[in-house]
Amino acid sequence: MKQDEAIPICELVPAPAIRNGILTKLSLSDFDSLRSYLQPIVLDRGSVLNEAHREIEFIYFVETGLVSLLTFSRGNILETGLVGRHGAVDASIALGVGTSIHKSVVLMPGKALRVRGEDLQRSMQSRPLVRERLLHYVQSLMIHGAQTALCGVRHELEQRLASWLCLACDALGHETLAITHDHLAFILGLRRPGVTNALMRFEELGLVRKARGVLHVRERRALEQRTCTCYNAIMTAYEPAVAGRSASLGAHKLSLEIR
Repeated sequence: MKQDEAIPICELVPAPAIRNGILTKLSLSDFDSLRSYLQPIVLDRGSVLNEAHREIEFIYFVETGLVSLLTFSRGNILETGLVGRHGAVDASIALGVGTSIHKSVVLMPGKALRVRGEDLQRSMQSRPLVRERLLHYVQSLMIHGAQTALCGVRHELEQRLASWLCLACDALGHETLAITHDHLAFILGLRRPGVTNALMRFEELGLVRKARGVLHVRERRALEQRTCTCYNAIMTAYEPAVAGRSASLGAHKLSLEIR
């Protein structure tokens, strides 16, 4: 085995300008199996990356921005997961699933590296640890969905809202959220007046600051204290995927040209 094969990219010095948590946990050799297939793209707000129950064409390794995973039932819509810098949209392809489970919509704009499904399959066949890394993330996402379902029927509005705000900040890597009250109500399956009242209380307590179409989280630790237990359960599930993420943010590049 070559010396660099078992070393995650995020531990190499200098760090490459790859920001996705899954990719930076790959060894250099595993990443090389994907490098020529990765395509940098811009994630525009509101764009649909994949439709539910449709064939998976691309997998998106999110670097910045936020993608909402939506599920549908008899005209009802609910968000069951968020994908940010530590994850990938339609990573379930690692399970051998050929169709998308969710409708994936860009909630906050950013950037991603995308790869065609057949190219990722080729990489997973030749480099088993690529599949293993994706499977770890898929398990985390499944726990996220299960906790979201529990949260919706067991916990109070303010707890759910505080949990979502903290999860979104974690996925983005910062505390400024470009989102409206209407959209928060929509993705959480809540009434808009209830969301507005809860945000007003958060603002009175100095936890957040509202501006037109933007929320700034001012006191993150205090906001976390108002979350339900689901927040900690979800973040614990994601810990293997996000560990070492700060090391991947260096501006230096290795010779990892992406075409």
